Amino acid sequence: MRTILRVSLSLLFLFAMTACTSDKDVSESKEVEGKGNTMEETIPAAEFPDQFLSGNYEVLYNQLSKSFQKEVSFEEFKRIGEQFNSGVKGFSLTSQLNSPGVVEYQWVSEEGKKGIRANFTEDHTIVGLQVLNITANLEADADYTKNTYQMPINEPWFTFWGGVNELVNYHYPYDNQRYAYDLIIKDGESNFEGDPEDNESYPAFGKDVVAPLEGVVVSVENDMEDNTPGVDTNTEQPLGNHVIIKHENSEFSVLGHFKKGSIIVEDGQKVKSGELLGLAGNSGNSTEPHIHYHVADSAEWEEATSIRIKLSVEEPVRGEIVEGF
Repeated sequence: MRTILRVSLSLLFLFAMTACTSDKDVSESKEVEGKGNTMEETIPAAEFPDQFLSGNYEVLYNQLSKSFQKEVSFEEFKRIGEQFNSGVKGFSLTSQLNSPGVVEYQWVSEEGKKGIRANFTEDHTIVGLQVLNITANLEADADYTKNTYQMPINEPWFTFWGGVNELVNYHYPYDNQRYAYDLIIKDGESNFEGDPEDNESYPAFGKDVVAPLEGVVVSVENDMEDNTPGVDTNTEQPLGNHVIIKHENSEFSVLGHFKKGSIIVEDGQKVKSGELLGLAGNSGNSTEPHIHYHVADSAEWEEATSIRIKLSVEEPVRGEIVEGF
């Protein structure tokens, strides 16, 4: 349910390489003599997966930021790369996310079982890198909701998390949120302007959240405080201020992180498609203002199973703009 790695270079999350490591791997952190971010030879982002797969580790390692090199030695970088690339024939780009001063690329192997997420600055410095084994092509992916929904928005929003693997959707490994979306609003390449610890700096804060389909409201929470962006979250009540709507075919829309006191519907109230529910906020397990939306097979969302949503528009994935009503 949490959302954002703050999309400004100064606050960019430094990904650790996570695939195929062991305690022994992590403990071996001696630097290779002569290694450093010399940038004498650089590989553009578009060529990264092919160069990584072909074993051009030294040049790639030299493109890592100095802070990244302090976390990962060349030996570890190479070892992880060799283990991760074993059996892989090639990678294809699945999404690209532009942020101020940095671009995130995500690639998936031809076999669909491994993924790479890398963050490049304009001078080709790699400031973030994650390699992971991904779970995809589950039987559940083929089962869509019986109802057709629209996104709970009435203007274009940006898909921060969404898709059918954990590379593009961190919810995916969890049955109760597998097909969830986290939506934000971006002004150009940035998702905020001004003080990053002020909710009002985020264009998503206070925007309309509407009913994705007609139904009956079965759960409302409206009194939780909004978090300070990037500072605190409410992990005890992850959904935060929320609305759950029961639709035909025993399907339930779950919408979370509303602004405190902004919800204008009540339990038992019938709502129409596109009807205003409340305003986007930053309550619950959320690091900045956004909308969380998924469809479940029960109103008890924490024990329920998430269902892949049949949308009136093409399914968005991380990095894409999506529209609702």
